[in-house]
Amino acid sequence: MFPTRLATGLLSATLAFNAFAADYNFKFQSSDPSGVKNFEIQQAWADRVEAMTGGRVEIDLLPVGSVVSHTETLGAMKMGVLDGHISVTGYFSGKDPAFGLIGNTVGAWSSPDQLIDYINHGGGYELMNELYQPYGVKFVGGGGTGLESFVSKKPLNGVEDLEGLKMRAPEGLVQSVFAAAGASPVNLPGSEVYTALSKGVIDAADYTVFSTNHEAGLNDIAAHPVYPGFHSLPLIEIAMDLKEWKKLPEDIRSIMTVSARDFAQDISTQLAMADREAVNEARANPDITIHDWSAEERRKFRAIARDQWKAYAEQSPNAGKVYQSVTDYLESQGLL
Repeated sequence: MFPTRLATGLLSATLAFNAFAADYNFKFQSSDPSGVKNFEIQQAWADRVEAMTGGRVEIDLLPVGSVVSHTETLGAMKMGVLDGHISVTGYFSGKDPAFGLIGNTVGAWSSPDQLIDYINHGGGYELMNELYQPYGVKFVGGGGTGLESFVSKKPLNGVEDLEGLKMRAPEGLVQSVFAAAGASPVNLPGSEVYTALSKGVIDAADYTVFSTNHEAGLNDIAAHPVYPGFHSLPLIEIAMDLKEWKKLPEDIRSIMTVSARDFAQDISTQLAMADREAVNEARANPDITIHDWSAEERRKFRAIARDQWKAYAEQSPNAGKVYQSVTDYLESQGLL
């Protein structure tokens, strides 16, 4: 009798577990390390999806590099190694220049809201899904982390001050724009920015938002940050395996889509709040001088950037589509 009672108990426990098990279990990888604010906001999104679906969807969000490198997540989805990612679109510019152009249209956006509006209502959502279709990937949604600050050891008050400036910039469109503006950009991973600045290898860096720069101590060794930023606003996206997306019932697809829009607002809003706090702290430090470029200097930089957009548009048919889509939207909103 005892073995029978034991088996019955195990069966009951298994049934109880299965009753609460998720219908869909997904493994996503972030392009951020755990412990930073970006990752915390991404984890909150994953938790919210689970809550909004009543536990039917469970997303295991892994830090950058847990399964593959940050540039390899598209392929990992196609191979079934990952179900999705939360990443920066520009990381995939090596596959098509179109991803570099839409992932960071340098100088185009003055605020994350402009980018979010383009994605949700200006054709960006449809275009991203067209670009990802050959890779078997579904673009669920996205927006901007925030208009990035610029860290510098030298005073920067306008475009002329970029002439000959040794600076870090990621490869692709960002490097092309700064080179055209007269700077001397070098490609360094983000993990080497602090050391390169402190050792004088570079004098400035395109890195990330003000609060993250400040927390990392970059403003202490490069005490002339430019804020608000004038250049870079990367697109951060939620995307997943298209085959897995098609398996989802319509109500869960709707929840995922709406939650991705919430995520875009959450990350830009929370980082903007953190930026304001960090700016106030920096302004109280007499050793740090924050530079805010005039509207005229920002227009000069954008004019340089627009020439590079056109050059990128010629690198692939998809890049041409991105150029047309983004510039049409900017013109329709009076933003050019």
